[in-house]
Amino acid sequence: MNQFNTARQPMPTPRPASAAGAEARKLAEALMDAMSALLGVIERETELVRAGQVREAMAFEGEKQELSRRYVGAVSQLKAKQAELAKSAPELLSTLHRHHDAFRAMLQVNLTVLATAHAVSESVVRGVNAEIQKRNVPNTYTAAGRRATPGPRHITPLAVSRSL
Repeated sequence: MNQFNTARQPMPTPRPASAAGAEARKLAEALMDAMSALLGVIERETELVRAGQVREAMAFEGEKQELSRRYVGAVSQLKAKQAELAKSAPELLSTLHRHHDAFRAMLQVNLTVLATAHAVSESVVRGVNAEIQKRNVPNTYTAAGRRATPGPRHITPLAVSRSL
């Protein structure tokens, strides 16, 4: 007798598993697209920096920021749906992990190239500064016959124009 009463009550309708899986797949594809686009920009930037064309590589800054924003947004959305994606499409999730590993490896190469370029440019600036300071310091010797170290009043700052 109670079985008819429970059938009449409206039951909450959960979203079908296929709709949740389709949404998770859509998010995974959006993440893969964002990673691919960002990877393309990073590869071009890396090539230009390796070739010494830093100014041309800097032109990708705006595009790289926008793609990075898109990537972070896709990652945060996909994290919320990761359980659904693991249930509905585990093969897509493993493909996504492999793609992300390749993406991380390329990012590491890019960061290494940028760090090397930074270190080289810093070394060049320090070398130029050392040569300038040698010219500004009087060439004198101490009573012990050693070269005198310059005082702070003999050191002149180096100014670098970034607009050239």
